[in-house]
Amino acid sequence: MEAAIPETSNSQSFTAEQREYLSGMFAGIAAHGQRFSDVEPSAAPSKNEDLILEERIKRELHPLDSYPQLLENAATNKIPDKEDIFRFKWNGLFFLSPVKEAFMARLRIPGGIVKSYQLRELARVAQELTTGYVQLTTRANFQLRLIESKNAPEVLRRIQSVGLHTRGAGADNIRNLTTNPTAGIDPVELIDCLPYLNELAQIILNDRSFYDLPRKFNVAFDGGGLIGSLEDTNDIGVKAVSTQSGVAFRMAIGGATGHKAFANDLGVLVPPGQVVKVLCAAIRVYIESGCRTDRKKARLKHLLEKLPLADYLAKIEEKLGFKLEREPYDSTKMRWASEELKHSHIGDYPQKQRGLNYIGATLPVGQITPRQMLRVADLIDAHGSGEIRLTVWQNFIIPNVPDSFVATVKKTLEKIGLPARQSNLSSGVVACTGNSYCKFAQANTKSHALELIKSLEKRIELDHPINIHITGCPNSCAQHYIGDIGCLGTKSRINGESVDAYHIFVGGGFGHYREIGRQIFTGVSANELAPTLERILRAYLKVRQGRESFQEFTTRHDLRALQEIFSQS
Repeated sequence: MEAAIPETSNSQSFTAEQREYLSGMFAGIAAHGQRFSDVEPSAAPSKNEDLILEERIKRELHPLDSYPQLLENAATNKIPDKEDIFRFKWNGLFFLSPVKEAFMARLRIPGGIVKSYQLRELARVAQELTTGYVQLTTRANFQLRLIESKNAPEVLRRIQSVGLHTRGAGADNIRNLTTNPTAGIDPVELIDCLPYLNELAQIILNDRSFYDLPRKFNVAFDGGGLIGSLEDTNDIGVKAVSTQSGVAFRMAIGGATGHKAFANDLGVLVPPGQVVKVLCAAIRVYIESGCRTDRKKARLKHLLEKLPLADYLAKIEEKLGFKLEREPYDSTKMRWASEELKHSHIGDYPQKQRGLNYIGATLPVGQITPRQMLRVADLIDAHGSGEIRLTVWQNFIIPNVPDSFVATVKKTLEKIGLPARQSNLSSGVVACTGNSYCKFAQANTKSHALELIKSLEKRIELDHPINIHITGCPNSCAQHYIGDIGCLGTKSRINGESVDAYHIFVGGGFGHYREIGRQIFTGVSANELAPTLERILRAYLKVRQGRESFQEFTTRHDLRALQEIFSQS
């Protein structure tokens, strides 16, 4: 029996000779027991109901194609429905209901570098189209809050008009790329990571396949500079190291400190010229292999529980088409300059460029006003190079300040309300958004952090820098597990009333001192937070051995001993 040519939309246009040739080919295929359907791609699930909600939403309409709906909502100032609330996150817009009936806009600022003209426009957008509430985040980024639906398209347009983006700033995307804010100007860095970071940022921005990850994804570069990037807390962190043949990168994957996980070293050395290719391959392995049936198991950390590091590396190399150089991890060969000079994100420091300096300004818990932003823009045009660089410590630095202008810049920052004075206590306080603007937060973290700083700065003096991280929920945007002291928001009942409270953790760290903090107290009310932390710090100063750090002190004792020490002081 003659084998039939499979019907396609173009099969009728074949010539008689072509049809005869194809008939023979398919007859040969059939003689070997195969059918044309055997080589067809597997069909996608026939019912969207087979998918979890978020994956179904993405497949019904790609979130990047939801912009027309954003425009339609704006025309009537309509509140988005549940599915569009999820989709609009691909444009960096987070609807704050039930806390507020408005959006928060998160940006993409690779490396946290912001030019003066961009800073001015963001300030004006905040003044004219929001309530003027601007935050710096722990991903060296800006967030603008309380944007009505009617103003959302105009906010996006104006952000894009100055060369910034919000695309892919939320949900199942690669979040803002971070690196040392001193990259390229750092006197001790091993390599300037900005060229590699910017190359990756452009690839992500222009490759649609990077807008459909199983869950959020963080990437950080560390070139060995004075202000660290916390690279080991990211899904992928690359860190520069010195080798006999020059500088290379080590790569670690699977960090998610909100889930008590640091990134795991892959055991390879990556030449700088290959690092972007390797990163792209590593991300694509996650895109293909990550869990899409359970949001709670979708982070890279969870994939590594089923796919060993060696297998993950093999998949990376399969995509690359070549093997990477193996090099066992040796902590003694690593250096963490940022931990040798702690809190180096605040104050003035010389750059590698002779006669120039960077100056780190204090932003209490990452809050800044549009008026302050405009004054900073004028300052950096007059006495810097027209840019600021945001840090993961919720502040910014001003680079390229000549020696002769350092005193002037510091004095002006003081007048603006953003002093450049390092404090062993307040310089290390980090706080998430809190329940004023986030539906997940259980406590008013920023307000409580400010009260904490005010109280402790008056009542106690430290001779060693510490970090206090205050987060409102287990999502841990402020990374409470890696603070010397971490505070996790919760609720407690006092006299029958539900009040803001915190679970308290001690002994966390990162980099060379990486450690997950241990919970020491449960449900401490917000009113008792400052007295409790004061008691903890006084006990540390009284009982420590020599000048040991807070982490060294807490690590030396078990939890029961610490509870006794802290309760007696």
